[in-house]
Amino acid sequence: MPFTILAGSYTNDIYTLLFDPSAGSLILKSLLKVGHHPSWVEAHPGDHSLVFAGLEQADGKILAIKYDEEGNGKVVAEASSGGKDPCHQVVVGDELAIANYSSGSLAILPISRKAPYILSPAPVGSTTLTGSGPNKERQEGSHAHEAYWNKVYNEILVPDLGGDRVYRFTKNGSWKIANYIGFEAGGGPRHVVVHDGYLYTLLELQSKISKHRYPSPSASASPSHITTLPTMSSPPPQPNSMLAAELLIPSTSSAFPTPYLYVSNRNDPSPLGDIISIFSISGDSLQLIAEVRSGLNHLRGMVFGGENDKYLVAGGVNGGGAKVFERIDGGRGLKVVAETKLDAPTGFLWV
Repeated sequence: MPFTILAGSYTNDIYTLLFDPSAGSLILKSLLKVGHHPSWVEAHPGDHSLVFAGLEQADGKILAIKYDEEGNGKVVAEASSGGKDPCHQVVVGDELAIANYSSGSLAILPISRKAPYILSPAPVGSTTLTGSGPNKERQEGSHAHEAYWNKVYNEILVPDLGGDRVYRFTKNGSWKIANYIGFEAGGGPRHVVVHDGYLYTLLELQSKISKHRYPSPSASASPSHITTLPTMSSPPPQPNSMLAAELLIPSTSSAFPTPYLYVSNRNDPSPLGDIISIFSISGDSLQLIAEVRSGLNHLRGMVFGGENDKYLVAGGVNGGGAKVFERIDGGRGLKVVAETKLDAPTGFLWV
């Protein structure tokens, strides 16, 4: 069965890709010109034909896009993101939580599954983070890099790359900071994932991954640090231009009963391209077990999809296009099964 995959980009376009596992093909079916750098695309969980995209620009914008059965999209609504350079957004109920990178803020925009889709010309709530770090080029102020919905604890987590913190937002009438987790100076938290009572945080600026035991925000205990490891087996000395980008833990199933964590690394000087690292995460452990050369340059976004999350789509902003990998050896490895040329892909969405 063919799959439709959307790809955000550092161009003016959102791509519609068609992946056919039986034919081993990945083709560019169509593109939708929407504006400057639609880097992240996020579907409404109740209707995957309704997609939200953020335009990474000084006057940040959020677009609502409706797709038909053929994968053709149309912009049906837009609003201000309430900040500069919205780099990530997530749907939480009837709200869109937006991470504005350059202004270091979390903004909340009311939305609907039905027309007019976006219910306000601008966010109705916004929280500006404060902080800075020792990296003067990247940490001169707070930089909200993700809005992650942790449905287990009904909270939004916001990694602050500039302030070396991950903020925990809870809702009591409006979204407010409940507390935060601090990280080593200069680490630069980029993305997080919560799994089985643990918090995993990707530290972009030092290419490391951190693991915490992770209780509820209402619990008396605080998150406790277990370990922090490099995202690759042979990291170059600091400082260097390599930057960790994404971390994912695909769902378990009878086909893939053991959970693994997958991390993308960017800017590897190897002619074989950037590394996708695979970690075992059983209990309190965190162990690098495999590294896969992707053939992609500046690998930013990657997302699992297909039956049992069997496939991983990833892209290279600076070269290599987009590729689909198949999980092998129970998830301990990856192999390329399809690829296509694509200009500056950044984030993906299986629809």
